[in-house]
Amino acid sequence: MLEVNSYFDGNVKSISLQTRTLPATIGVMTIGEYEFSTSKKETITVVSGELLVKLPDTEEWGTYTNGAKFMVDANKVFQLKVNEETAYFCTYE
Repeated sequence: MLEVNSYFDGNVKSISLQTRTLPATIGVMTIGEYEFSTSKKETITVVSGELLVKLPDTEEWGTYTNGAKFMVDANKVFQLKVNEETAYFCTYE
């Protein structure tokens, strides 16, 4: 069964699923700034749109667009700036 998650007053929504090998979510973010914490290693792929990402232990922001991916280790915090509605796919290890 699919589970729908809602964060930041409904500005980020995701649907949980199980891929052949890993649990995952697919979702959408509206324009805004967000801070997430991880409990597992996450690999996030931008499906459509653009994410500005400040990864843990860095001071610089990176830009990720259609098809680009980034990883965040477990038990870390990362920040996102979303300047246009953006779809993403995330796997958890």
